Amino acid sequence: QVQLVESGGGLVQAGGSLRLSCAASGRTFSSYVMGWFRQAPGKEREFVAGITWSGGRTAYASDVKGRFTISRDNAKSTLFLQMNSLKPDDAAVYYCAASRRGTILLGQQDYDYWGQGTQVTVSS
Repeated sequence: QVQLVESGGGLVQAGGSLRLSCAASGRTFSSYVMGWFRQAPGKEREFVAGITWSGGRTAYASDVKGRFTISRDNAKSTLFLQMNSLKPDDAAVYYCAASRRGTILLGQQDYDYWGQGTQVTVSS
């Protein structure tokens, strides 16, 4: 198993930036594909970004591409999400997740371990 703990959420003005972190412990972090998901009130949890175990390949939801950057530091067992040019529509609880499936998948059912989430609020 792997345990995931997100941090870095908070309140930011539209146009601002935040950097989320996800600290992993337990089994080897570098063996997992990692993803960020988000869930706004009344909406389904949705894929935001994913990264392969090596960091060599990434994927993004269309509405965050060019604004968000996912990265990982396997030596520190940490996943990151740099969020720039934030919009009110980006407000949600953000979750990191780990997948054993070896490739970046977009469905939450394909991820095996989840953090507790961190709240991002964007004021207009």
